Amino acid sequence: MDLVLIFFGLLCMILGVLGSFLPVLPGPPISWVGLLLLTLTSAVPDNWWFLGITAAVAVVVVGLDYWIPAMGTKRFGGSRAGMIGTTLGLLVAIIFPVLGIAGIIIWPFLGAVVGELINKSNSQTALKAAFGSFVGFLTGTFLKFLVSIIYFGLFLSKAWDYRSGLFPWFD
Repeated sequence: MDLVLIFFGLLCMILGVLGSFLPVLPGPPISWVGLLLLTLTSAVPDNWWFLGITAAVAVVVVGLDYWIPAMGTKRFGGSRAGMIGTTLGLLVAIIFPVLGIAGIIIWPFLGAVVGELINKSNSQTALKAAFGSFVGFLTGTFLKFLVSIIYFGLFLSKAWDYRSGLFPWFD
């Protein structure tokens, strides 16, 4: 049973890191589930403080992921249309990777500009608001990625510390 928990925990870790970029997957909460699955193995002792603190961090990061782009857009004079355009631009970058890895940066920015122009902003205001929306989006994405990577590192560290109980045939 431990191997199944470790497998699904590792899968959650990978999905969590991917989810920090993909808007349909909540990265840090999925990574936290991976930590929970590792803790549920018979070899790793229960540490409810560890799980509680990491769960709280995951919840705060999810909240900040909504708040930061909104504040970036608002600070630079943008609207909800700019934020929607940013999200749609990211989806275009994921579904149609025409520009490769650069598309993850270019398409959300273009989406924000188009969203602001549709919202009847002039081009100067649209660019300024799109920049704010884009900076907020990048900040939120970086924060989710950082937390997901840290959780992945904690997962690997705990698995390594308790490797003799998790993988007894390797000793």
